[in-house]
Amino acid sequence: MSLALTPAVRDLLEAWVTHLRGVRGRAPATLAAYRRDVTGFLAFQAAHLGGAPGPSALRAISARDIRAWMAAERGRDVGARSLARALSSVKSFYGWWAERDGFDATTVLSTRAPRHQRRLPRPLTETGARDMLSGVADQDVRDWVAARDVAVVTLLYGCGLRISEALSLDAGLLPFPDALRIRGKGGKERDVPVLPVARAAVARYAALCPHELAPGTPLFRGIRGGALGPRSVARVMERTRLQLGLPSSATPHALRHSFATHLLNAGGDLRAIQELLGHASLSTTQAYTAVDTARLMEVYDATHPRA
Repeated sequence: MSLALTPAVRDLLEAWVTHLRGVRGRAPATLAAYRRDVTGFLAFQAAHLGGAPGPSALRAISARDIRAWMAAERGRDVGARSLARALSSVKSFYGWWAERDGFDATTVLSTRAPRHQRRLPRPLTETGARDMLSGVADQDVRDWVAARDVAVVTLLYGCGLRISEALSLDAGLLPFPDALRIRGKGGKERDVPVLPVARAAVARYAALCPHELAPGTPLFRGIRGGALGPRSVARVMERTRLQLGLPSSATPHALRHSFATHLLNAGGDLRAIQELLGHASLSTTQAYTAVDTARLMEVYDATHPRA
């Protein structure tokens, strides 16, 4: 696809990615997806317009050109959700570019994404979550491995951590504190309380772990002492859910959903849960907790009282 990029456009694309990496703190995988989406868009436009367009041609792109790209993507059986994500990447690129160079990108920015049904997360029931935590302990005969797996899933459910956040914890945190400072998506930091049961689970794992847990090294280790990978956690949860007859949605991320939903059901404040999860918008938290519109409006009215 490099043939679809003139040197000037390639420089623009690299400057945008550098901006996302340095200013927005995007993760490498996210940056790769953004680059892939925009490069694919530019590759189509090169074929559509009869040659790799330079900056001037891209600034003058028409709504018809954008619709042609979207139609071609659907023709390749690209789903509405994936196309919406790709369009979002293209809009992000154009929005940054327009702000930097001072041109009108309304044609691109006003393009509507295809409609798609939002796939809501499926939290476990409270009983299912408890069964998962106890069942994970029985999946490995090695005491330290079983203790490790219990510690990880307890942090996912008890603190609402993403699997990447739990596995990136440093051994220098030992002994585990009452609260964690978590750096989440986009480099956003949040403070998360740690329940006594989670501290106890981590302490038991640390006492049994045969590998040196020195500051500056990963807290959670694989069998050979390297950093524990997310696939290992997914596998132990998969074995557990099959034994317990839990649904296929009982994944590591489902424990984060369950944390939020069960906290809300126990009377937790939606805004506070939003902060614990590190969500930028309340609507994302609403989807995580499957909260109904009436509850959302209660929070809105309490936060934005009418004069």
